[in-house]
Amino acid sequence: MTAESAIRHRTVQWGALIGGLAAIGLAAFIGAWITILNAGEPLAVDAAWLQLMLDTRTPFTEGLALFLNFIGGGRVGILVVPLAIAGLFLLLRRPWAALFSIAAALAATLGVQLLKHLFGRARPEEMLVHSDFGSFPSGHTANAAAIAVTFGVLIPRVWVWVAGSAYVVLMAWSRTLLGAHWLSDTVGGALIGAGVVLVLWAFSAHWLEAERLGAARAREARRGVAA
Repeated sequence: MTAESAIRHRTVQWGALIGGLAAIGLAAFIGAWITILNAGEPLAVDAAWLQLMLDTRTPFTEGLALFLNFIGGGRVGILVVPLAIAGLFLLLRRPWAALFSIAAALAATLGVQLLKHLFGRARPEEMLVHSDFGSFPSGHTANAAAIAVTFGVLIPRVWVWVAGSAYVVLMAWSRTLLGAHWLSDTVGGALIGAGVVLVLWAFSAHWLEAERLGAARAREARRGVAA
């Protein structure tokens, strides 16, 4: 049995499924806790973190945060970036990976909007940017987490996971520095973004891994011919 055949026989990646559902459930729990038990008011850690962000606002940090605001949301974050990622995987001759990346981005967006309308949390008053309805969860952070986990599962390398994690943390920082979100909003965003991708991966890993191994073998064959 080839490696691809063995992978195809693993119809569900249970670890990814359980982890993804747990992340989604935790995001919903945090939102419910804030909305119901805390009456939508900021948690103590939210207030303390926001004050720290206000104290560290400078032209440089605001400029960096505004750049991340531009690439992480709106038409760029929801449309341009996912299409660019899909195009990258098409160039790598991995069409199923390209389709998966689009599905992951769409699922993260839908998950965020569902929770935003479910909880309707108010945003901080110190916002420097215009934002849509609902503070919980952070859509920018969810998009970042979805991208990070998508690359992590499709290109399973340590440096990919490290770079992706750094991007998520940086995006979460930017959202709170701009006053667009409370810290707990970014935690919820990271959880929902990562969770939906893991759930999708759980049911498609067997095909995507087979495609990845096939593409790697094809690249090695081309190198051998060129040599």
